[in-house]
Amino acid sequence: MLDSVLVWFRRDLRDDDHAALAAALRRARRVYCAFVFDREILDALPTRSDRRVEFIRASLVELDAALRARGGALLVRHAAAVDAIPRLAGELGVAAVFANRDYEPAAKARDARVAARLGEAGVAFEDFKDQALFDGAEVLTQAGRPYTVFTPYKNAWLKRLGDDDYQPHDAGGGQLARPPADGGVPALADLGFAPAGLAEIGIVPGMRGAQDLLDAFVGRMARYREQRDFPAVRGVSYLSVHLRFGTLSIRRLVGLAVAAGALRADDGANPGAATWLSELIWRDFYFMILDRFPHVVGNAFRPEFDAVVWEAGAAADALFAAWRTGRTGYPLVDAAMRQIAQTGYMHNRLRMLVASFLTKDLGIDWRRGEAWFAQQLNDFDLAANNGGWQWAASTGCDAQPYFRIFNPVRQSERFDPAGKFIRRYLPELAPVPDRHIHAPWRMSAAEQAACGVIVGRDTPAPLVDHDEARRRTLLRFAALRPGGAV
Repeated sequence: MLDSVLVWFRRDLRDDDHAALAAALRRARRVYCAFVFDREILDALPTRSDRRVEFIRASLVELDAALRARGGALLVRHAAAVDAIPRLAGELGVAAVFANRDYEPAAKARDARVAARLGEAGVAFEDFKDQALFDGAEVLTQAGRPYTVFTPYKNAWLKRLGDDDYQPHDAGGGQLARPPADGGVPALADLGFAPAGLAEIGIVPGMRGAQDLLDAFVGRMARYREQRDFPAVRGVSYLSVHLRFGTLSIRRLVGLAVAAGALRADDGANPGAATWLSELIWRDFYFMILDRFPHVVGNAFRPEFDAVVWEAGAAADALFAAWRTGRTGYPLVDAAMRQIAQTGYMHNRLRMLVASFLTKDLGIDWRRGEAWFAQQLNDFDLAANNGGWQWAASTGCDAQPYFRIFNPVRQSERFDPAGKFIRRYLPELAPVPDRHIHAPWRMSAAEQAACGVIVGRDTPAPLVDHDEARRRTLLRFAALRPGGAV
């Protein structure tokens, strides 16, 4: 039994079903809890009004209250984590620091530096699996290698899954220690940030916000398969930001999907739950790819695709600016880009569409789009963001083949047939009849005048012709093949 342990919270802002906290409470007489607003991360943010910082801060207030109700408190520091954690460990005199594992290369390097600093002072550092259901060597091919294709990975993941894998970690016992001179959670202003308007866009942070969304989703989980691709329908769970910051656990979600019939093949089967579980497995898959193949940060998963010649120069910059601001002339693409700008969220079907449009229609390097999403998304997660962009750009593992290119008009007609989502974010197109809402430029001059929407005046004309853009993309990728065959 250890005398005392410091639990370092990071992407796990809850006090229940928490692997590191449960281990500390089981193995130590006294448990301290801490969070660091890491200046190495915050100081690099491009704006001082960031929804994610506001989300974290509000979630910490709730977490601190929960810990205080149990006799402890949350020590919060605003400093470089590599300095703050060893300093805190020394001040508290703990025998060990426990944290839940991270898979991002920068986070792994940070943890290695912290562990080395702690080790010099005779303090142990232990990390625990928490944000993924399986990691490390738990799901490998028969040859003992990491999977690089999703479907066999999913099959092996499901075969490996047992009831014990999604049982919650009991973090309710043991003794939390009230730290000396804890000052509570600092205000946003003390961190150098301003409110970003979470309430205005309907985001409730913390464990309570996660629970509210989960309660609402459970009743419609059975319809997830049919409804998840329609952005105007409340078909998805909207839990991604809570998974990102760990205000609920992945084990709980997997357990709910299994309980709902995700694994059953009889009359109790639930296709909606099975599809949702598959999406959770994709999350583990991308964590694994990032962990085992860190070169994907900044490079194509398949090195041969680093040779793709993307558009560059002033013309490409203008195209990228039009894409960022929702001025491509393709209504569903533009509505999606307005959604992310206004809310920090984008529906998954639309993430695929706008990524395909940027890389395949405009010929812009996927890394530029990936970086823009990293700035804008409330739920930004390096593993999923990188995996999704490389999938769309056909440079990643198990990616969309380069010759399969989303047609933005057909995607719009299929997944927003009445233009409800388009009109929500492009109100200037509200008068356009349903039959033309997906491609307003196809209206005659008389039809444009009749509805009061003139292409080129009230809405932009398309930046590119999709068929011509598709031809250019086929040539772009064919150039990498022997003989340049399409």
